[in-house]
Amino acid sequence: MVALPSLRGLQAFEAAARSGSFAAAAEELSVSAAAVSQLIRTVEEQMGRKLFLRVNRRAVLTDAGREMLPRLTTAFEEIGSVSRELGGAELRSRLVVSVPPSMAMGWLSTRLAKFVAGHGAVDIALRGEDDPVSFDHDLIDIRLSYGRSHYRDEVTEEIVRDAVYPVCAPGIASEPGIAREIGSSESTLAGLPLIHTDWGPTGASFPSWRSWFEAAGMAPSRAGQRGLSANSSRAALDLAISGLGVALAQGVYCAEAIEDGRLVRPVTRALMLSQPYCLTIPQRSIRREVVAAFKTWLTEECLRSVGSPALIGEQS
Repeated sequence: MVALPSLRGLQAFEAAARSGSFAAAAEELSVSAAAVSQLIRTVEEQMGRKLFLRVNRRAVLTDAGREMLPRLTTAFEEIGSVSRELGGAELRSRLVVSVPPSMAMGWLSTRLAKFVAGHGAVDIALRGEDDPVSFDHDLIDIRLSYGRSHYRDEVTEEIVRDAVYPVCAPGIASEPGIAREIGSSESTLAGLPLIHTDWGPTGASFPSWRSWFEAAGMAPSRAGQRGLSANSSRAALDLAISGLGVALAQGVYCAEAIEDGRLVRPVTRALMLSQPYCLTIPQRSIRREVVAAFKTWLTEECLRSVGSPALIGEQS
């Protein structure tokens, strides 16, 4: 039988690698930082492999360490779950959720309480970040992305295809000569200030006002190329709510604001996005109950927003 390395040493390594700090690992394990260092050194000697490199007084994971970390984290979570269940303690899972920045700012953060209320005790780490993300380095359990092409080596599933809708504050839409045309003609937008969204050189292509006017069979004017611009969907939506112009907003983000009257749709035409929103789950997290529950819940929330009655109308 192959001799196993010290379980306490493996625990010290996992805690230090996950937290990124020997001091944090020491606090978690109720030992000194020197003890954590010694435990990890013992494991390294037993395995014959370096798990950390000391670089400029910092401990940096080696390739072997990075390979071990997600497996050990899963193993210790399972051991902890069994221990709590047998001991009758409340099971409290940890879930690392990664989404685009615009979804983390407002949309998802205001809805997480509903998931916790329905699922029970869970520690959630919400990360707002652009693609690509590092599942193993950041211990991400589930990632929502725009498009399917980011993570071909992981299990990825399309959950919803959204559209963009011209939206503005009621005060903009009620200006003289505009209110009577609401919802009736694309030319309604001709005299309104427009808000542009640009996801930047590394992001996917966001539908422009030029593409929206072309889909409506209209030639975009020079005025349609001017106005405010934002590099995130959430920022563009906030500018529209503030009454600074008309933005092209994804249904998943703007449906609630239309329902509660903060925004209106000056015209009914919408433009379908070229790619779907997808969920990616790494292999180490696929069988976790809390991940499966969150996947179902998040999918339903996205579908509910995109399918809002406030968004029913003509789409191109």
